[in-house]
Amino acid sequence: MTKAEIVNEISNSTGIDKVAVMQVVESFMEEVKKSLEAKENVYLRGFGSFIVKERAAKVARNISKNTTINIPAHSIPAFKPAKTFIEKVSK
Repeated sequence: MTKAEIVNEISNSTGIDKVAVMQVVESFMEEVKKSLEAKENVYLRGFGSFIVKERAAKVARNISKNTTINIPAHSIPAFKPAKTFIEKVSK
């Protein structure tokens, strides 16, 4: 499902015009991004959490050049679904 399809579904089910729904969806995504950039997790009860995971530094290999490279510690965004969400999907 794409963002446009989500906007269409919300617009059809609520009766709100697509432009307003698109603004809300865009605003939601921007707020989640801002929070994660600030290393703050976003919790949506019954849905899941947008979290920042810390990856440890590691040594990787470039097989084609037969060299090793050091990958520094870094943060990545992740989504952790709520238990009830997992149960509904796994049925």
